[in-house]
Amino acid sequence: MHTRPLPGTDLSLSVLGLGCWAMGGLYWGDDVRDEDSIATVRAALDLGVNWFDTAPLYGEGHADAVLARALGDRRHEVVIATKVGVRARGRHGHAESDLSPAHIRADAEASLRRLGLDCIPLLQIHWPCERGTPLADSLGALVRLQEDGLVRHIGLCNYSAEALREARALAPVVSLQTPLSLLRRAFEGPLQRACVDLGVGALAYEPLCRGLLTGRYQGAVSFPDTDQRSWDERFQGARLRHGQGLTADLARAAARLGVPTAALALGWVIDREGVTAAVVGAKRPAQLRQSAQADRLVGRPRVWSVVDRIASLHGGS
Repeated sequence: MHTRPLPGTDLSLSVLGLGCWAMGGLYWGDDVRDEDSIATVRAALDLGVNWFDTAPLYGEGHADAVLARALGDRRHEVVIATKVGVRARGRHGHAESDLSPAHIRADAEASLRRLGLDCIPLLQIHWPCERGTPLADSLGALVRLQEDGLVRHIGLCNYSAEALREARALAPVVSLQTPLSLLRRAFEGPLQRACVDLGVGALAYEPLCRGLLTGRYQGAVSFPDTDQRSWDERFQGARLRHGQGLTADLARAAARLGVPTAALALGWVIDREGVTAAVVGAKRPAQLRQSAQADRLVGRPRVWSVVDRIASLHGGS
């Protein structure tokens, strides 16, 4: 699989990283099994995926435990990106971002224990603070973790262009994880420009819009109450029909290219300016093998001109 340097670091990331949220079990339905998750991690390694994105919030630490078990000693050979700052409130409570220096350190140290690491390769703030801690104080805590050798590089998730510029003036932020797909294109514009101008690598998440852009979900769809897509408006009414229409046209183009629909949707994301790599989720190896074929499309601008025309027919986003 193609790799790209993460700007400002000594890390080189495969263009697809495996997202571990579903491995945690919570919010992803009743068909999540640890043995499938472990098989998916090992399939990722076989496919050339060299980085894995997790977080304490994913199954309240369960995703970390599964990832560590699946990787075994190979956890020292790959890049594990995790996150910091979120306090879970049980299965039905609202998770809240606490970026106080004390919580950041405690959260990071707990992640190190669960993952079996001495140093976290990339530690990201999960989302902006909801408790009023100044950004300078939060970033200062991350820098101290770097100085103590517990964190190699630091990044942000879900921050605006303005906040990214502010953060970069305060600390050596190297990455921004942000949503980007053919159905969610807010990255394009000021945020994309900020990443390029500052030399910050964009790590795109939800590139398949929680599975909608795989083409798997046709007609009326339903999910169990344990799956967050049961209340996601993108899987309901007019928004679902819009997504399905775009995906149907995308599927026809993918068939002509001889790749799965998911691969074409992913390839478009990883070839956007400023994007270093995309985070793709998978519950089972077969799903990941389909997504991994996006690697075959890297560097093919004529393909993306066709996809852009398809997107424009459906309102562009």
